[in-house]
Amino acid sequence: MKSENTMIAAPKAGLLERLDQGPVICAEGYLFELERRGYLQAGAFVPEVVLEHPEAVTHLHEDFVHAGSDVVEAFTYYAHREKLRVIGRETILEDLNRQALRLAKEVADRHGCLLAGNICNTNVYEAQEPATHATVRAMFEEQIGWAVEEGAELLIAETIDWSGEAEIALDVMRQTGLPIVVTLSVHRSERTFDDIAVVEACKRLEAAGADVVGLNCQRGPETLLPVVRAIRDAVSCHVAALPVPYRTTEAEPTFQSLTDPRCGCIPGDRPFPTALDPFTCNRYECAEFARRCQELDVRYIGLCCGAAPHHIRAVAEALGRTVPASRYSPDMSKHAFFGSDAAIPEAYKGRRTEI
Repeated sequence: MKSENTMIAAPKAGLLERLDQGPVICAEGYLFELERRGYLQAGAFVPEVVLEHPEAVTHLHEDFVHAGSDVVEAFTYYAHREKLRVIGRETILEDLNRQALRLAKEVADRHGCLLAGNICNTNVYEAQEPATHATVRAMFEEQIGWAVEEGAELLIAETIDWSGEAEIALDVMRQTGLPIVVTLSVHRSERTFDDIAVVEACKRLEAAGADVVGLNCQRGPETLLPVVRAIRDAVSCHVAALPVPYRTTEAEPTFQSLTDPRCGCIPGDRPFPTALDPFTCNRYECAEFARRCQELDVRYIGLCCGAAPHHIRAVAEALGRTVPASRYSPDMSKHAFFGSDAAIPEAYKGRRTEI
């Protein structure tokens, strides 16, 4: 029998409740960050690290939550049957997915965050090939089934290139009754691979029952935001915006299209994906993007491939949050040369122009 003094924990607020109250931050970008840390291979980008070094995945989840992410997204991007077939490891499919979900759930539960199940572009779908539609549906069904069994509190379909593929993903996810986020990719053209304007594709997804629609990956803040603004004007549901933190331009609107004329030693002469360092947005640019999203009433905000925890902290603080990592936010007043604190010797303050 329970004591009268036993405290009963309040139920965790769900995605839609949180969005109705204000912004929700979602840190993506696991692929690039774990590749930089030496746990994942660029090119294939299959998250074998989930099974081979689960502690690295847990640490990254913790780092992003420490920085302010409200969502812990299971690292199942490219953990689908097609990608595992390419590297000859289909036998690990279910173990990889379930392990990724369990690692994310442990962190989400510990911090009161939301656990998100994740599906993504399959690299199988072809609009004019009905057989591929059935294959894609089966791939989504097995991954979504595992996500539900492992306790996902929302479902994300991300980096989808085809409007038709997004609609299949949404149909599968709707069967679960969980909140749904669908984010499309916008490449050089502002149309999906099946030639639907991304704004129109988002309108169709909203009409079909998606709770949140929007864009992720491919474009940096400057080239993603105009399209996000058009989507916000076109739909009534919540909107998602998760760019890559790279300085894309009108001439080179995606991180795959960036070129670096100052470096002649890049294999294949293409900075994507392993020589993008000179194009990385700083934390202040990420903060400005978050503020601009908030002004548009875009509430599902995050960053995708290339994001690191300090970028997410900047997003959180720009939205008015004080997060655990804020304890270590910059304070240049204490710097030996550039500081203004009275404890800094005046002679050293005077040397700031010499360094």
